[in-house]
Amino acid sequence: MFSIQVEHTISAAHSLTIAGVREPVHGHNWRVVITLVGSTLDEDGLLCDFHTVHEHLVEVLSRFDNNNFNEVPPFDDDLPKRLNPTAELIAKHVADELQTRIGASLAPHAKIASVSVSEAHRCVATYAPDR
Repeated sequence: MFSIQVEHTISAAHSLTIAGVREPVHGHNWRVVITLVGSTLDEDGLLCDFHTVHEHLVEVLSRFDNNNFNEVPPFDDDLPKRLNPTAELIAKHVADELQTRIGASLAPHAKIASVSVSEAHRCVATYAPDR
C-alpha cells in the first residue's frame, strides 16, 4: 500500500458550544493534513499529483482562512442546523468537499484515507471516510 500526505495551514477563529455553553471567540493556526492511499501507481509512478491535491485543499480552506468559522457555511450561526466548528467536524467537512471535488479523478489508484485537523500542538482530530 502506498500513501501520500498533503498539508496546508490557515489562521481562523471559532467559538464552540460545549454542553450548551458558548465559549469566547478565539483563533488558531489550523494545520490540515489529507492522507491518500492506494495499492497501485499510475503510469508516471505516482499515487496522485501532490500539487493537484494541494490546490484543491487550498480552495476548500480558502473561505475559512483569516475568517471566523462561525461566520462561514456550514458552520455559520445563521443556519438553523449549523455545525459546531469542532476540529472533528471541520475534518469531516474538508474530507467531504475534497471527495466531491477530486474523488472521481483519484480512482482507481488513490482514495482519501483520512483528514486530520490540528488546532493546537499535539491536539489532532482525524476523520476517516468509510468508503
